[in-house]
Amino acid sequence: MAEVQRLREIVAKLREPGGCPWDREQTHASLGPALIEECYEVLEAIELADDENLQEELGDLLLHVVMHARMAQERGAFEFSQVAESICEKLVRRHPHVFGEESIEDSAAVLQRWEAIKRMEKSERTSVLDGVPKSLPAAMRAQKIQKKAARVGFDWEHAGEVLDKIDEESRELKEAMQEGQPDRIAEELGDLLFSVVNLSRKLGLEAETVLASATEKFARRFRMVETAVAEQGRSMDACSTEELNAIWDAGKHGVLENE
Repeated sequence: MAEVQRLREIVAKLREPGGCPWDREQTHASLGPALIEECYEVLEAIELADDENLQEELGDLLLHVVMHARMAQERGAFEFSQVAESICEKLVRRHPHVFGEESIEDSAAVLQRWEAIKRMEKSERTSVLDGVPKSLPAAMRAQKIQKKAARVGFDWEHAGEVLDKIDEESRELKEAMQEGQPDRIAEELGDLLFSVVNLSRKLGLEAETVLASATEKFARRFRMVETAVAEQGRSMDACSTEELNAIWDAGKHGVLENE
């Protein structure tokens, strides 16, 4: 596409001698955090159903792809066309039910076949869990690992069984807290969080999204409390816990919103 080629030419000029000093200084590692940030900005645009912003953020993300490919080309490793070619080949190879003669009934079977093909391609991997990046957010990584285990049959049958596991982990956490063992407390709390992520997966929900929504709800209600306290001419630290909880409960039940 002419637009993609133009973008490649712009990036090349930025990286050439006499180009932009900042762009010339960048490396794969230095751009890593910005790449992650751009991914989250794309997700936020999707969540807000903001097509105009989504278009812009996808462009920013594409810039990172082109920039990393350009840096690789400068090192003699690979170039953008090879990146595009490799993903095209992968998509065709991993969709034999579309581009080949195989027949697959539903999306669950598609995922199983995808994983089977991936295992054949990645023969150096010894576990179905290999390939899950450790740099993923913890809840996202936990759910991805759980999904991979589930695809080979290692899974709870019903969500209710996961609820029982959560109760079990909660009891073990209470015991660790009573014993006052910091290491065990951390371990049991981790087990409890992992089980909650598992419940999200069994309910067909993304734990990262659910937690983000709960965090945003807390932040919204907390700001409401701050506003209510300020309207009383007071500061948060001057209020007792009981007073703050009373304002919180009023906001929770919509009393503050309706005033």
